[in-house]
Amino acid sequence: MSGFSPELIDYLEGKISFEEFERRREERKSREKDGENASAEENAEDVEAPSSSRKVSGKSQSQDETDGETSDGVSKSVHRVFASMLGENEEEEEDEEEEEEEEEEEEETTEQPTAGDVFVLEMVLNRETKKMMKEKRPRSKLPRALRGLMGEANIRFARGEREEAILMCMEIIRQAPLAHEPFSTLAMIYEDQGDMEKSLQFELIAAHLNPSDTEEWVRLAEMSLEQDNIKQAVFCYTKALKYDPTNVRYLWERSSLYEQLGEHKMAMDGYRRILNLLSPSDGERFMQLARDMAKSYYEANDVSSAIEIIEEAFTKHQSLVSMEDVNIAAELYISSKQYDKALAVITDFAGIVLEKKVSEKSPTEEKKDTGAVVETQESQETVTDDQSHPVAESSAAAVEKVSCCIPEGVPIDITVKLMVCLVHLNILEPLNPLLTTLVEQNPEEMGDLYLDVAEAFLDVGEYNSALPLLSSLVCSERYNLAVVWLRHAECLKALGHMERAAESYAKVVDLAPLHLDARISLSTLQQQLGRPEKALEALEPMYDPDTLAQDANAAQQELKLLLHRSTLLYSQGKMYGYIDTLLTMLAMLLKVAMSRAQVCLISSSKSGERHLYLIKVSRDKISDNDDQETANCDAKAIFAVLTSVLTKDDWWNLLLKAIYSLCDLSRYKEAELLVDSSLEYYSFYDDRQKRKELEYFGLSAAILDKNFRKAYNYIRIMVMENVNKPQLWNIFNQVTMQSQDVRHHRFCLRLMLKNPDNHALCVLNGHNAFVSGSFKHALGQYVQAFRANPDEPLYSLCIGLTFIHMASQKYVLKRHALLVQGFSFLHRYLDLRGPCQESFYNLGRGLHQLGLLHLAIHYYQKVLELPPLTLEGIETDQTDLRRDTAFNLSLIYQSSGNTRMAQKMLYTYAVV
Repeated sequence: MSGFSPELIDYLEGKISFEEFERRREERKSREKDGENASAEENAEDVEAPSSSRKVSGKSQSQDETDGETSDGVSKSVHRVFASMLGENEEEEEDEEEEEEEEEEEEETTEQPTAGDVFVLEMVLNRETKKMMKEKRPRSKLPRALRGLMGEANIRFARGEREEAILMCMEIIRQAPLAHEPFSTLAMIYEDQGDMEKSLQFELIAAHLNPSDTEEWVRLAEMSLEQDNIKQAVFCYTKALKYDPTNVRYLWERSSLYEQLGEHKMAMDGYRRILNLLSPSDGERFMQLARDMAKSYYEANDVSSAIEIIEEAFTKHQSLVSMEDVNIAAELYISSKQYDKALAVITDFAGIVLEKKVSEKSPTEEKKDTGAVVETQESQETVTDDQSHPVAESSAAAVEKVSCCIPEGVPIDITVKLMVCLVHLNILEPLNPLLTTLVEQNPEEMGDLYLDVAEAFLDVGEYNSALPLLSSLVCSERYNLAVVWLRHAECLKALGHMERAAESYAKVVDLAPLHLDARISLSTLQQQLGRPEKALEALEPMYDPDTLAQDANAAQQELKLLLHRSTLLYSQGKMYGYIDTLLTMLAMLLKVAMSRAQVCLISSSKSGERHLYLIKVSRDKISDNDDQETANCDAKAIFAVLTSVLTKDDWWNLLLKAIYSLCDLSRYKEAELLVDSSLEYYSFYDDRQKRKELEYFGLSAAILDKNFRKAYNYIRIMVMENVNKPQLWNIFNQVTMQSQDVRHHRFCLRLMLKNPDNHALCVLNGHNAFVSGSFKHALGQYVQAFRANPDEPLYSLCIGLTFIHMASQKYVLKRHALLVQGFSFLHRYLDLRGPCQESFYNLGRGLHQLGLLHLAIHYYQKVLELPPLTLEGIETDQTDLRRDTAFNLSLIYQSSGNTRMAQKMLYTYAVV
């Protein structure tokens, strides 16, 4: 099969469909056509040159020269039979016989052919094949030299020698790939073997090579349908219609197949073509098809196309319009709110007459009518629309009335549609007798008509007229449905009967527990009636967690319900329930993010009532990878639905409310976990501003939860990004003081190397060195800060205390010099800070540490004499140092044996 085209090989092996095979073949033909002229010239030059491509044995030559046979080795009679089968006429047969005789004579006179002669013959066949390719619609593309072999293949197939016949057909295909005969023979061979699929493949290729045979395409379509290959059948019918576009049967079959494939538009386009092809005498067929098309369009929510079809039918065949057609047309017009056209159709084709009468009335009984009057041809004046044909205003003493005359035999369905049109057009006078006729009908049988009229009254605000009809329906057995109760409740609510409306809404919820709007309306009414508990009960969750995790529509409905429930709980001040709803909604959005953050939402009754809580779980409790991938796919579909209900900003505001509410209830640990989950959510993390805000929330929650190790992880990143913000360094200092951890020492030193001029880092490194006992290193950092800002009292205090600690060491040189330097900086600190509790206390504490107790007592007593500092935002009790001072003085007095003075100090200042 090396001589076959690549697309043919792929198709025969089942790798591509027939449509793909055709597309590739057309592309290859276009490419070959571009280089056809050049290749033809090259072939002409090659013919003249000798070649030694292959040798022909003397044995085969002697066989070709046998009497009564052609050069192909097939008898002339057989050749003529199969030539006639291929469609050749008698003249062609005679010409071929003469040519064959001449060729035989030449063969007898000439010597044995050489290899070059064989190659010349092949080139001639090649030129003939390419010449046939140029022809637009050739009768047969099988070269004459191969027709004998084709006949031999058919004979072998008739004898049952299938393998030999297949080989012969393959050889013919190799030399003449555009001939359809070998493909047809192969199709018959495989069909005889029972391989229907392969037979169909070869038959399709044969039909493609001989595309004008419409009957063959139709037969292939039927074969494709037998193998349940509807798409291929559609393709075959399309090919048949290409050469016979006006065949109604083909159009009908293809449109039916399109309907089976769900391609509604293509099916309707086919039916439209059928309508255009039908003659005026086929009126019944036209009306039936138009009727079916209108129904199909209506079911597909394409009302405009349905109206277009039915209007065309009414225009072309008015005499064939039946009551069913009138009913369909009126239904279409009403569904598109074209009530004037619906009324016109009913009056024109159903024999219903609307008459306008003018009568005298007393001035007290005068009324102004605001309607439109539509009459048939039987009335003298016809009005279709009160906008296009307004009723002329009569005199002050005259009033216009509209009466309706309905002949016998008009179906009740059309009468009801007439009533619906009159209601929407505000022509209410003729309705009383029509309503009387309607209520005489049994609601068990005509309940749908009751509901149509009631909904029309509801649409125009005539609630008093709609209520009796709806009450009759809800009392029936057949129409005791949720939709009827819903309309009944809406009508009662509009009339102000809140108690009865609430009962009707409750009935709707009982009949349809998943009806969201009914639940919300019932909750609102119960809240207005002063029943908050029942209002919350109406908004109980509708779906279980498993359903929410798999059904996107259920998640959407549940989210809307929870939004209303959260608003109601917040208005009632039930914060725990409010947080439960917020966490439930956020868990729907952050399901995958919570899994990555190892956070789980559980239900627990640890506070006495059952509520939802966020907890941290281990990795082994998270579902395995396969389940997780499935959950992720479901979560993506649900995420698309959730974001359609609430925007990204709305979800962000919902998250902030949840964090604030958790902190208000001192559930700081859960606030941390919620922030961790939110940071794993890509939509929030990719937004830099929201990510930074979440990090600040996480830091605050961690500090409030006293989780300083986690707080350090947040503040560490913040100070790296904002080195020159003093507020962050203040928080960093507070966190490191509370964490009792020294891992920040190396961090500060490394950061100091990158930012040597940072003032806060210089001081912090000094504090770290001081706490670690590296007084010389601390002194260097403090001196650097002092030189940068010598008027800052804190730096003088730190340098003084460092000198004092250095002097307090056991082994130290020049202790006196260290003390002098230390106290000189402490006095400088006193001068810069001024006389206050803080400065005197720090000086007295330094003297106390050195054992200079009489001097320490002096400064301690000055602290007791001064009032505490008053600072904004800090209570005075927190800045008062008298209790600390009194305790230190009591230690001094107790060490000296003056216990009474020590007790006095404690009783005076240290008693709570």
